Amino acid sequence: MAFRYGFDKLTVNKAIAIAEGKLSTLIPKETINRVNESRKKVETIATHDKAVYGINTGFGPLCDVQITPEETNKLQENLLITHAVGVGHPIDKKLSKIMMICKVHALCQGFSGVRLELIQRILYFINNDLLPVVPEQGSVGASGDLAPLSHLFLPLLGEGEFWINDTISPARKVLKKHNLKPLQLQAKEGLGLINGTQFILAHSIVGLNKMNYLLDLADVAGAMSIEGYKGSASPFKKALHTIRPFKGNLKVSKRMRLLFKNSQNIMSHENCERVQDPYSMRCIPQVHGASRNAYYHLKRLTEIEMNSVTDNPIVLSDTEAISGGNFHGQPLAMAIDYASIAASELGNISDRRCYLLIEGKYGLPRLLTTGGGLNSGFMIPQYTTASLVTENKSLCFPPSADSIPTSLGQEDHVSMGSISGRKFNQILENIEKILAIELMYAAQAMEFRRPNRFSDLLEKNHKIIRDNVKKLEEDRLLKDDITAMITLVKTKSFIVK
Repeated sequence: MAFRYGFDKLTVNKAIAIAEGKLSTLIPKETINRVNESRKKVETIATHDKAVYGINTGFGPLCDVQITPEETNKLQENLLITHAVGVGHPIDKKLSKIMMICKVHALCQGFSGVRLELIQRILYFINNDLLPVVPEQGSVGASGDLAPLSHLFLPLLGEGEFWINDTISPARKVLKKHNLKPLQLQAKEGLGLINGTQFILAHSIVGLNKMNYLLDLADVAGAMSIEGYKGSASPFKKALHTIRPFKGNLKVSKRMRLLFKNSQNIMSHENCERVQDPYSMRCIPQVHGASRNAYYHLKRLTEIEMNSVTDNPIVLSDTEAISGGNFHGQPLAMAIDYASIAASELGNISDRRCYLLIEGKYGLPRLLTTGGGLNSGFMIPQYTTASLVTENKSLCFPPSADSIPTSLGQEDHVSMGSISGRKFNQILENIEKILAIELMYAAQAMEFRRPNRFSDLLEKNHKIIRDNVKKLEEDRLLKDDITAMITLVKTKSFIVK
């Protein structure tokens, strides 16, 4: 069943599915009527003498300058051109697509006053993979993501650039190839396009999609490390966690019990003399669980934002358009910063487990090699995880705690949420690498527990690793092994449920 813009509820999973071409879309009649009615209201306001921000006035500190009806269209086009001042590398093409998907859904709510024709042109871009080139830097996350959204929609005017496969091509040339003429923006449409949080939102959506898998994978990696370390499964008993029932903790402890189900290796040392394991193993439900709680929080707020109107002004009637602050990115910025810390902790605790596995305790050889001295074994990859963990810690400074006034003080408090979103995804990319190395370590440690068997799920994942990375018998170039492991993580090749 197709997703109906402006009518159905958009979710993280649906946005990803639309972007990947797995979910079709349409604009239902109810939405079309709502959009057309909103447009009529703007047209009425535009002809009145009463000053209404952004419709017949200038922008930002120029809000006190009234614009004549004859100048209205030029005003809107100037808005996109003057605000397209982003710098840095282009964002990923998928992010550009999700930005457009979220913008279409917001415009279809019927409070932005843009023409249906404009929305349909953006939909054409989405459906035909005409993805605008958007620089990654330049948004302060209030008044909307002005710079990136301006770049995103310059191609509507025949300006800016598109990605054509992996090549950048001028928008005018691409439009001509598709027999499309540049659009001329009309009253309120420039503001409707570039006021909004879609840059922040797209980064949150992509990050949440990635974090969801990494949370599950972190549990798998932790379980495999515990098996290799001959750690205890008792800290994951249900009775322990029901008396401190945080949602994330309950989820992780239940998953750990599943990951150890019918493990011959766990049962082989149930009555050993060891009293307790280090925190990085024993406290997995509490640490991974806390990260899950942050994920749940951000997901809930993101899905509210995905179905909200973050435009300005908001068109309520043909006499009232409220200039408020729905474009301010703070509601997401703070939550993304929280999720960034939560994601970083997955790497922090993973690195500690890597270290434990190479210490040479409880039957494991030092550095996970029987030929220590001549061979360095797995000594050095832990340097890499330590480096990545510290890099993530440096990325955890919350941009939402900062604000630099812009627009001659009219925009005197901004969210910096665009930076939060970018850093969130950088941290997650580092987590992919850290967990890849832990999984490689854990697989090696598990070899020293044979002939004991592990749970079916862990055995399957151990086989996935061994099909791509062989057991380390003597020193070899590990870079290729690490690269193979990272690829397995990035392609979601591990079985996590």
